[in-house]
Amino acid sequence: MERGSSEPPTARSASAHAPATPATSSAPSAASAPAASTAPMHIPRSASMSCHTPRSAGAKKRRGASALPRSMSFDPSLLHNNGHTAFANGTGVGIRETGVVEKLLTSYGFIQCSERQARLFFHCSQYNGNLQDLKIGDDVEFEVSLDKRTGKPIAVKLVKIKPEVLPEERISGQVVSAIPTHLDGKSAPGQVPTGSVCYERNGEVFYLTYTPDDVERNMHLDTGDRVSFYMETNKHTGAVSARNIVLVKKKQMRCQGVVCATKEAFGFIERGDVVKEIFFHYSEFKGDLEALQAGDDVEFSIKERNGKEVATDVRLLPQGTVIFEDISIEHFEGTVAKVIPKVPSKNQNDPLPGRIGARINFSEKELPFGEKDTKSKVTLLDGDHVRFNISVDRRDKLERATNIEILPDTFQFTKESREMGVIAAMRDGFGFIKCVDRDARMFFHFSEVLEESPLHISDEVEFTVVPVSRLERSLAKDMLSAQRNHAVRIKKLPKGTVSFHVQSEQRFIGQVDREATPASAAANKNVSPSKAKEKDAEEGVIAYEDCGVKLTVPYYIKDLEGAALPQLGDKVEFSISEVKRTGLQSAVSIKILNRTGNSKRLLGFVATLKDNFGFIETANHDQEIFFHYSEMCGDVDNLELGDTVEYTLSKGKGNKVSAEKVTKVAPVNGIGEDVGTTVLLGKVTRPLRSVDPSQTEYQGLIEVTEEGASKGQSYPFGIVSMASKADCLQKGELVKFQLCTVVHTSQKMACHIVPQRRALVESVKDQFGFITYEVGESKKLFFHVKEVQDGLELQTGDEVEFSVILNQRTGKCSACNVRRVSEGPKPVATPRPERLVNRLKSITLDDASAPRLVIVRQPRGPDNSKGFSIERKARQPGVID
Repeated sequence: MERGSSEPPTARSASAHAPATPATSSAPSAASAPAASTAPMHIPRSASMSCHTPRSAGAKKRRGASALPRSMSFDPSLLHNNGHTAFANGTGVGIRETGVVEKLLTSYGFIQCSERQARLFFHCSQYNGNLQDLKIGDDVEFEVSLDKRTGKPIAVKLVKIKPEVLPEERISGQVVSAIPTHLDGKSAPGQVPTGSVCYERNGEVFYLTYTPDDVERNMHLDTGDRVSFYMETNKHTGAVSARNIVLVKKKQMRCQGVVCATKEAFGFIERGDVVKEIFFHYSEFKGDLEALQAGDDVEFSIKERNGKEVATDVRLLPQGTVIFEDISIEHFEGTVAKVIPKVPSKNQNDPLPGRIGARINFSEKELPFGEKDTKSKVTLLDGDHVRFNISVDRRDKLERATNIEILPDTFQFTKESREMGVIAAMRDGFGFIKCVDRDARMFFHFSEVLEESPLHISDEVEFTVVPVSRLERSLAKDMLSAQRNHAVRIKKLPKGTVSFHVQSEQRFIGQVDREATPASAAANKNVSPSKAKEKDAEEGVIAYEDCGVKLTVPYYIKDLEGAALPQLGDKVEFSISEVKRTGLQSAVSIKILNRTGNSKRLLGFVATLKDNFGFIETANHDQEIFFHYSEMCGDVDNLELGDTVEYTLSKGKGNKVSAEKVTKVAPVNGIGEDVGTTVLLGKVTRPLRSVDPSQTEYQGLIEVTEEGASKGQSYPFGIVSMASKADCLQKGELVKFQLCTVVHTSQKMACHIVPQRRALVESVKDQFGFITYEVGESKKLFFHVKEVQDGLELQTGDEVEFSVILNQRTGKCSACNVRRVSEGPKPVATPRPERLVNRLKSITLDDASAPRLVIVRQPRGPDNSKGFSIERKARQPGVID
């Protein structure tokens, strides 16, 4: 057998196992033994590599035999080292050698001799110590003996030699290459994975290898970790390695994450490597703390303080650096299997409590989702048909549904009851719906609107009503949100879809049995117009017959056709409308057929409008009638000066006459058709009473001033006489006008009055100015730059034409329609006085009596610069620029 082989000695034959005979019966043999031992066999050093005899062909066949009988074939009692006087290596009895365990199997192994080129077999029973501590590469000391059966040298009496540790102090170094952890048993049999460390001496860097057994407490080391160790030199190979390695400091790894919460002095970061949050103090943030906010991407190091991990050296990263998840481009459709509860229970710790069932890649899946995974805050219900993307968390590979949106056909899958209504009111973030099937208005949040387009008042909508639990009402932030029912999942409908009434196609004829009164007419006359609109009008009653049965039906002024109000006994034609919700009927589309009442309706023209009342100029233009806004049938805001109205006269307390049931009608030509073509010049001798309330007469007077037959004659005028009804004619103003004849009185009256005003601009400020024109007690007339025609920029001294308007509520006048007639003189720069010019010419730089400039504070601009970008040049004495 070759020495390089790893096979043990060949198995003994059966005769070899016979017990030895006693020494008395084998004297010749015993005698011959010393003789044999005294004649040592000389083996040259070159033959030490092949101590075993060559194996025969039969022996080669036995090489494939089982390892178990081969390991059991060795008998330690057959060793005959006692009495040996010669060995294969020529050594004497009791001399011990050293070597390295090269191969170690279950019951035997091989040793590579350190002092000579030999490889010896040994049986594990010859090891003196715990066999579990013996490993490949260990240094051992042994004696050499011969196997009686084969005559080959083997190692006996093995003792493990403790490694020699250099008596130096610990060396500080760093892990250069960590022991690979990805082998997972794939390395060659007997091969031990190694790593390397480095240390520095006198400016030079040295590298040492180490094995997992060289690390204290089996600590896992990473590249970059700071360590300390001893050096050990293998006396057989001379190789130096690191032993007894202790971790000094772990390498600080820079982690990434997103700021998820900020408090007064600290915050929390959601880590990007694991699903976990980590604390950080603001003192650890390196940057502008005012700019830090939730959602910012950051990087940080991790340290342990008081047994807990904290983030240190926190720094901002560009937005979008940290990515937690990958979202699929493909959209999927599914059904909501479990909705997120509005009020979470005490035991609920799942951050993704919702569930969506979908068929993905031919298999059914149930994906979780959270509050932030919906595209809108519209309430989800069980069974909703939704579309979504799939998000995969990079940290733990968790899949969830995100970008969830409700599909339009979802209402076909859910069993919810849908209602209809009209948007009645809207506030900041919420509103109310007037329901078709409910008396109360339904509260809703803007977040419950399905469409992205904003809602407006009077929009028709479809919605679902959900009850609000008692716990939700207790947690509501305001009283409105705490109402018992809310409208959710609001969908906008086309105009004309929602109808609160059902109107009959049949037309009925009846008679007014009781007159309807305008809104708040029966209420306090001093009520403000805004509050008057909120009060419901008092209903009237119409009596009619249907199939021979006498019936009555209520009606309201808002349901009239035309501006005329029906009076008691008037014959009317109407349709009947029935409220869907209550079944109540009322007359609509009411048209007056003929009038039987005795009350007379009069025509007039709005002359004055105050805060909550006004005056009507009669058809004869000679007096004005008071009316309160509560008597106005219609919107007061649509009423303007000069509008034609219809009214009824009534007497109140103290026999004061006032107008009732005031209704705006189509414009009527109040000045008649007989209008002269001659344009006259005149002067206002008396204004309207709306301009001067102290006078008793309503009409104003204009005196003709131009030469002619009518010079000195005066003509009255009213509100309809003004070319501009808003113009405010003052006493003494010059005007151009024409003459007309009043139809009812045949009296001549001024009409188409245009004032002739010219004055100079006194001053112009930023957005307003004043004109030198006397109005009442004021010597100046205010105007706004928006009233200047053609967008011209007026200057002081410009001559302008203008109109004067009176603010009915404040009683103050201002100019409008300002037109520049001519420009004023341009301002001329005043030359410097001669004495100053002579003074400047006489000053020299050496003149001690000349005025000096002392800089108290250097000038600075808004950007904290010195403020002057143009280079300033020195002035030459006596030279004027």
